[in-house]
Amino acid sequence: CPPGSPYQPAIEALESHPEKRFYNVSKLGGAKYDTLPYSIRVLFESSVRNCDGFLVKETDAMNILDWKTKQNHVEVPFCPARVVLQDFTGIPAMVDFAAMREAVRNAGGDPVKVNPACPTDLTVDHSLQIDFSKCAIQNAPNPGGGEQKPLAKLSPLKAQPRKLPPCRGHSGCRGSCGAGEAGRSSGPFSAQIENTPILCPFHLQPVPEPETVLKNQEMEFGRNRERLQFFKWSSKVFENISIIPPETGTAHQVNLEYLSRVVFDVEGFLHPDSVVGTDSHTTMVNGLGILGWGVGGIETEAVMLGMPLTLTLPEVVGCQLTGTVSPFATSIDIVLSITKHLRQADVAGKFVEFFGSGVSQLSVADRTTIANMCPEYGAILSFFPVDNVTLKHLKHAGFDKAKLEVTEAYLKAVKLFRNDESSSREPEYSQVVQVSLSSIIPYVSGPKRSQDRVAVNNMKSDFQACLNEKSGVKGFQIAAEKQNDIVPVQYEGNEYKLSHGCVVIAAVISCTNNCNPSVMLAAGLLAKKAVEAGLVVKPYIRTSLSPGSGMVTHYLSSSGVLPYLSKLGFEVVGYGCSTCVGNTAPLPEAIRNAIKQGDIIACGVLSGTRNFEGRLCDCVRANYLASPPLVVAYAIAGTVRIDFDAEPLGTGFNGKSIYLRDIWPTRQELHTVEEECVISSMFKELKEKMEKGNKRWNLLEAPESTLFPWDLKSTYIRCPSFFDKLAKEAVSPPAVENAHVLLFLGDSVTTDHISPAGSIARSSAAAKYLTSKGLTPREFNSYGARRGNDAVMTRGTFANIKLLNKFIGKPAPKTIHFPSGQTLDVFEAAELYQKEGIPVIILAGKKYGLGSSRDWAAKGPFLLGVKAVLAESYEKVHRSQLIGIGIVPLQFHPGENPSTLGLTGREQFSILFPPELSPRMILDIKTSTGKVFSVIALFENSMEITLYKNGGSLNFVARRFL
Repeated sequence: CPPGSPYQPAIEALESHPEKRFYNVSKLGGAKYDTLPYSIRVLFESSVRNCDGFLVKETDAMNILDWKTKQNHVEVPFCPARVVLQDFTGIPAMVDFAAMREAVRNAGGDPVKVNPACPTDLTVDHSLQIDFSKCAIQNAPNPGGGEQKPLAKLSPLKAQPRKLPPCRGHSGCRGSCGAGEAGRSSGPFSAQIENTPILCPFHLQPVPEPETVLKNQEMEFGRNRERLQFFKWSSKVFENISIIPPETGTAHQVNLEYLSRVVFDVEGFLHPDSVVGTDSHTTMVNGLGILGWGVGGIETEAVMLGMPLTLTLPEVVGCQLTGTVSPFATSIDIVLSITKHLRQADVAGKFVEFFGSGVSQLSVADRTTIANMCPEYGAILSFFPVDNVTLKHLKHAGFDKAKLEVTEAYLKAVKLFRNDESSSREPEYSQVVQVSLSSIIPYVSGPKRSQDRVAVNNMKSDFQACLNEKSGVKGFQIAAEKQNDIVPVQYEGNEYKLSHGCVVIAAVISCTNNCNPSVMLAAGLLAKKAVEAGLVVKPYIRTSLSPGSGMVTHYLSSSGVLPYLSKLGFEVVGYGCSTCVGNTAPLPEAIRNAIKQGDIIACGVLSGTRNFEGRLCDCVRANYLASPPLVVAYAIAGTVRIDFDAEPLGTGFNGKSIYLRDIWPTRQELHTVEEECVISSMFKELKEKMEKGNKRWNLLEAPESTLFPWDLKSTYIRCPSFFDKLAKEAVSPPAVENAHVLLFLGDSVTTDHISPAGSIARSSAAAKYLTSKGLTPREFNSYGARRGNDAVMTRGTFANIKLLNKFIGKPAPKTIHFPSGQTLDVFEAAELYQKEGIPVIILAGKKYGLGSSRDWAAKGPFLLGVKAVLAESYEKVHRSQLIGIGIVPLQFHPGENPSTLGLTGREQFSILFPPELSPRMILDIKTSTGKVFSVIALFENSMEITLYKNGGSLNFVARRFL
């Protein structure tokens, strides 16, 4: 309890466990508390527990309690219980901490004091790239020799034999699969979790590691050694931070299976678990009843240093689920249906909370999948209160009985436990959206945006419509006479035919879906039936399976479906984000050439959350999000131009036509396999694996000095320049005078456009820099891997090939340097402006900064010299990131934009700041043509103004140590 807290009298002992204490906020709030949404109750408890009269005031707690009348009208602080980072966004945070230590030392402070004040976990999960996707043995026409036969049928419910003879080799593995003594099983589900075992696809015996996993791990540690050494140094010298090493799982998966507490117990004091993270999909944990969402790296660093987040007290949309789920609808279908309903309900910047009879029909895996998608429909978070379904899941996940009893008793004491059988009324919500689960049918989403849903039975006609439509959010504008073009291509000695709609990437990946056993098992069972029926996947299709954790591999292996996935090319490639963040290995050159020469609209199908055009591969223009079983189905079909009801997937044994309905697993099959294979022992053994780390990580050497020994030759880790002007007293930012427009952008500019996460193009400014440092293209790695180097990331800012700058008129990472009239790379133009001492601004349309939360989407423009962004509207998180780095977000008045104001973007702009700033104040802008117009400065509260005056949150926090 903070000293002097007015809420000390509210501390009580838990009746069933008197040794445990807690703030009984339900008594503090009385009748008002009982009507609060559950998510707002968590905010209220946090404000009461952290009330110190300075960062969190008593009036803040009362404002939250008065949520019904104060929503959208007041700013409130929130102190999360913990922070989660992933390495793409975590490395710049830790580099900033290292740089802050050095800056504090240089300014006369004690660098040892610079540590996370909030418990922080960093998972190294975004380094994985798919260098190897299919074992050589699987590319062989008949690797087993002899007559070609389907794999022997396996019942997924039968345990593996207690003892297995050693694998004596075959033309595919030649004994290298490692089965035998090391792979013996002592029970139904006793595979060695530490090595994430699978089965030899020819003898169906345990294998310690698939060849592709070992190769990809070796490549990952090789290319990222420097970054990994920095992470290990961080784990040694910083207090209150833990590093989850590579090949453990994704940050979201690890957060669910290992880090989540649901209820914190700190030396006998209980409070709700809550979390913020540097990834927009931190929201997944809301499916466990843990309040959490993604924020920018800049805000996260402030939280790590003990500062609260500040947010507008949000509206809470109640989503009422009714009806019964169709047996053919997966959790992804449910997710996409709810996404559409909530996007239509305009929930941007709001909390969503689920209630109704349909909630209890959803497993925790279903709930976390739905919660994970909330950034796609714009909500801050989507909250499922803890109920009996949650407790049952926690029991299976390894929570011991005593912990479960305390958890249940505490949550009921503070009225954070939802009981369907309770006679108490539901909380009051800002609005209610009703969704009937009975009406949901299978959907995919695409070809360019996740909100554009397409019913699977309409996929063929919808793709045809996309070919006809003008280029835009859905259309490709292919001439009618070219829509049926066929391009023959030779690949591995055989001729194949590519046409519009052909599938060239099919990825069952780690994000969103792999937390849900039912959809992963559905993919496996479908693959099993497909292989048994004689169906195959064309070899040029880039197939991959990247599980979220070893647990996923374990239950796929235990259920007997993994070898069938491997047979179709869906082999485990490693553990981490891969295809979803643009880390797909290049397509075969012959396929790439055929696509480009024929101007073919090739397709990628993935079970993820991101399908922006060009994200997976620059020559794959149509990308669809689908459930894992549908990813497998479309890979078998080889095209998205198929009517599954009327057309077969392919031809099986004996020339029989096989339809999707012939191999689709029933819900009963899925339920039975899930009960047998997803059990608490898997969670327990997986946790042991996480705590042990892995051999490569354990042997990795790293320095132990208080200050990081920067290597001036490093192209991965560089001391950034954010603290170069750090002084004890803040200096207000100067006025913006005679600024040129660096970029003139349109609507829906995403953080992908601003800060690419994929590979580094050979012709880019970042590539030129790395080449100047003696690196070859093979050594470039990705932008995500180099986020610890500000020189690379600044050059990568606005380097997306799909960036549409109105000055250029076509997609290209180019702009005009107006003083010289040259067309240059964005970085080169910005560099010239800075040398000339000319500030720059950005003009944009609606929804600037959509997509994943990325700190470099703000840091990059700042280092390019951008002083302000002037847009019609912003994505909320990105707006706050701009302020957090020292860029002022300005907004046109409603109904105004550059066109209505007669702006060409070629003018120079002067922004007039008054001596004192205030939230949402009106500022005047004067152009070099004499035009004067006013805009809104999007500061939402006094804290944001303070951060801006301090040159951003990093410098504000650093001054606390001086």
